[in-house]
Amino acid sequence: MAAARQRARAQRRREVLTEEIARIGRVLPGSITDRFTRCGNPACRCRAQPPELHGPYPTWTRKVDKTVTRTLTPKESERYRTWSDNNRRLRDLLTELEAHFLHVIEDAEGWGEK
Repeated sequence: MAAARQRARAQRRREVLTEEIARIGRVLPGSITDRFTRCGNPACRCRAQPPELHGPYPTWTRKVDKTVTRTLTPKESERYRTWSDNNRRLRDLLTELEAHFLHVIEDAEGWGEK
């Protein structure tokens, strides 16, 4: 009886995970950050003590074959942050789903029993 309840709970969790994955929408790999920089003008406020850096400049960075960085407009940054958050959530859900299926396979194959 306990095993049947556990299987039903596991089935429901799997359904919840797959439903949530299906609702995610657009995903954007990489990360969105705000950069602050110094310019080349030696008399600029960014060279003062303490420095007042230029920015923030929202950027999107991701790995392709190398690291690729793109400076974003404020509108792009706002839109892309949501997609980046979606990507992070998708990875978390997939990790949980993988762990779930690994547990199911271990039980089905008797790997946990010695």
